[in-house]
Amino acid sequence: MVKRIDGRKDDEIRKINITRNYISHADGSVFIEMGKTRIVCTATVEDKIPKFLAGKGSGWITAEYDMIPGSAPQRIIRAQTTGRINGRTHEIQRLIGRSLRGVVDLSKIGERTIWIDCDVIEADGGTRTASITGSFIALFDCMSSLIRKKIITDMPIENFLAAVSVGIVNDQILVDLCFEEDSKAQVDMNVVMNSRKELIEVQSTAEIAPFSRKNFDRMLEQATAAIKEIIEVQKKTLSRKS
Repeated sequence: MVKRIDGRKDDEIRKINITRNYISHADGSVFIEMGKTRIVCTATVEDKIPKFLAGKGSGWITAEYDMIPGSAPQRIIRAQTTGRINGRTHEIQRLIGRSLRGVVDLSKIGERTIWIDCDVIEADGGTRTASITGSFIALFDCMSSLIRKKIITDMPIENFLAAVSVGIVNDQILVDLCFEEDSKAQVDMNVVMNSRKELIEVQSTAEIAPFSRKNFDRMLEQATAAIKEIIEVQKKTLSRKS
């Protein structure tokens, strides 16, 4: 069995640190660190909704995601320079929005939009999954703020939410891949799950050759255990005074 780059066990997640109220202007914000991956997640309320929801008495949650120029070994070119958002960024934005909507009763928000912004300041693998995990805390604090201000009456969040990457590297199933592991992965999977162990999204790709259903199930089991652990970190974070 090959030892992992950072000495972790195959099923061990990286150290997580979550700092709440990181940005003073946002309704909810966190700075999340998973290993060397570091992301600022904010939640901001806007008193309007997309046109397709007009008159339905429902709110909306949407997300934007970006990597700052110095977040990766090679400089990231800003979207405003190229004049367009690349496909990867667009896919991740939609994933974050879908994931958060999956644990929220949107009818309790009223006709308003919660904007989630995720800015990666350092990337070492798992940026989309860490964005989801961090954004959930930002969203929770945002909703709590709306309740305190008596803008809404009930907590619209129904379950905790977290995500993790898992993959096969050198024929070993590894949880929470760092960049170097991810770049060598034979299979790459991202799992989004709520605290009831219900799946919200599974993204799984064979990078080199097809993989078996047995390995798929094993990866899903490892991801489930890891997400349970991440949610415990979220709960401890929220139990502390912000």
